[in-house]
Formats: sequence, C-alpha cells, structure tokens
Amino acid sequence: MSRGADAVVDAASPGDAAASLAALAEERFGRATGAGLDPHEYRWVTGGGAAPADGWAEAFAAAGRRHLARAEEAASAVSAGGHLQVAARWFHFATLGPDPRARAQARAAAEADAAMGRALALLEPGARRIEGPSFAGWLRGAADAAATVVVVPGLDSGKEEFHALTGALLARGLAVFAMDGPGQGVLAPSSTLRPDYERVLTGVVDALGADRVGLIGLSLGGWYAARGAALEPRVAAAVTVSGPLRLDWDGLPPVLRELIAARAGGAAAARAFTDRVDLSGVAPDIACPLLVVDGGRDVIPGVVNAAGLAAAAPRGEYLLVPHGEHLLGNAHPHWLARTADWLAAALTAPGRP
Repeated sequence: MSRGADAVVDAASPGDAAASLAALAEERFGRATGAGLDPHEYRWVTGGGAAPADGWAEAFAAAGRRHLARAEEAASAVSAGGHLQVAARWFHFATLGPDPRARAQARAAAEADAAMGRALALLEPGARRIEGPSFAGWLRGAADAAATVVVVPGLDSGKEEFHALTGALLARGLAVFAMDGPGQGVLAPSSTLRPDYERVLTGVVDALGADRVGLIGLSLGGWYAARGAALEPRVAAAVTVSGPLRLDWDGLPPVLRELIAARAGGAAAARAFTDRVDLSGVAPDIACPLLVVDGGRDVIPGVVNAAGLAAAAPRGEYLLVPHGEHLLGNAHPHWLARTADWLAAALTAPGRP
C-alpha cells in the first residue's frame, strides 16, 4: 500500500503529512513487531528520536545501518549475526513506503538481502542460497530434515520478513526455504507480479530436489500457495495466512490498487492480475491437507477472506483468530505454534503420503 500513500503525503501540508505518517506507522505496528522489530525501537524510529521526516525509506534504512555498525563492533559472531538479522528486517521495512523514490526502495531491498546473507554466514553456515530465473532465497535447516517447507511471501513482503514463522518451523526439525518471487523482495526492481506463480513454485521444488514439500503463504502469498497446492503434485501440505479467496478490483481501496499497479507493471496489468486472483475454481483440486488461518480484524475492502477456500478444499481446515489483524502479527500466541505443529505433523506423521 506504500506507493498509494505517497500522493497523500506529498500533497499534504507538513502537519498533515506528519499525521499521515504517524497513522501509517501505527497501522504497520503489528506487522513490524510480528516480523521481529523491537516495539520500542520501532516507536522511536517512527515517532520519536528518529521520526521519518526525510522519508520512510531513509529513516528505516538508517535504523538498518545502525545495526550494521553494531554488527561490526560486536564481540562475538552470535551478536554480530543477530544485529545483521535485525538490520535485514529494517531494510525490508524500508521498502514498504511511503516513499516515491523507487531507487531508494530498490537499494533497501538489496541491503536487506545482503544483510541476511551475512547473518546466515555467521549463524547458520550450512544455509544455502538457491536461485532460479524467477526466484531467490535461502534454504535453512538440517540436511537430513524430515521435510522442507517453502515460505511464500505476499504482495510487498519478502524473505526477510517472517522471522518468527521461519524460526518456529526450524525448531520443529523442518528445513525452510524462504523465498522472493517475481515482484517481491530483492526481485521487485527487476520483475513484476505473475498470476502463474505455481510455475515459479514448480521451479523452486525442482531446484530443491524434493519429492514433496509443504507450502505456507502469507497474504497474497496465500493465493500463490493455494494455487501451488492445487496444481503442483509434489505439495504434500499447505497453509494460507491472511490469504484471499478472491480480489475485487473495483472494491479495492485506491492505495492498494496503486500498489498492485506498481508491482505488476502498470494499471492495466494490475487489473488483469487482480482478475486472476480467485481460488473458487481450483479449491476442489487441492488434494493435500490445507489449513486456512484468518484474522477477524483483517477487513480490507475488495478482499474476500479465505473461509470459503477451507470449505471448498476436500481436506481444508479453518482457524479464525477473532482479534487477529492482517498477517496476525498481533496474535502470535493464538496461531503460530499451532500452525507450525499442524504443518510439521501433516508432513512427517506416519502414514502421510
């Protein structure tokens, strides 16, 4: 939604612009803290000692650079790696706007990618970078892990964002491939959204050399993951978190339409892409176990939440967290461990196909 907010901020008076940024910072609070940003540091960066007067991207990137400096000064690899991981998250959030300077956002995405690579080199030297024509990411976990889960990001998220989820899956003995696909993360400056994302996932599974994988998709990534579960036979279990059943272009708020246009390569492409976001036709073809997680406070005009997906999928289950916001960063105790346990059991329990 970031680029759509630019016009509001740019056209407003200084006081109005500050109020708009403050409102946006508050709206993003659950998402940011759910991604692992310290809530006190987030408040300081967005409204206190380092308010984003010079632009959201610059303020967040500056927070990332402070953690890079702390990594250089750290007395241990563990401390350095921890600061690098946090830096990667700050750089990722610098890409979420509002900031009209696409070049600054592209630079922040590259910095997020580089910081995460440096962190894993220190903390998890066995992590492997795996790339293909339409994806890039990190494979983490034991080489003999019982199963591999692909974490699929959404419209403006990326592989550096879902730290708590990735950690929960790794703690359960699963290998995890956190990825960026077309129009996402480090690939956003050089690619656009693709409605046939299942082909991207097929390329990922090929590159992983896996006979079977799990998928967990977040936000628009939930649509990607559900399509992958329907159309890629090596998907053995799938989860959607805050994923849509379908999108209605005319009902979407202008800021979201503009963000889709920025990621899809223009208004016409955005409309065509949005018209494809409908799982009604493929839901009956999802043969594997499917868990659909929704937040009751995740209400976006033009976005139909995914209860209907769980009902239409032959092995669908539905988990509603009534107070959960979009991505449920404000409600981790109510779904995260349960979801990680469900996915681990679905992939590793005796008798599973």
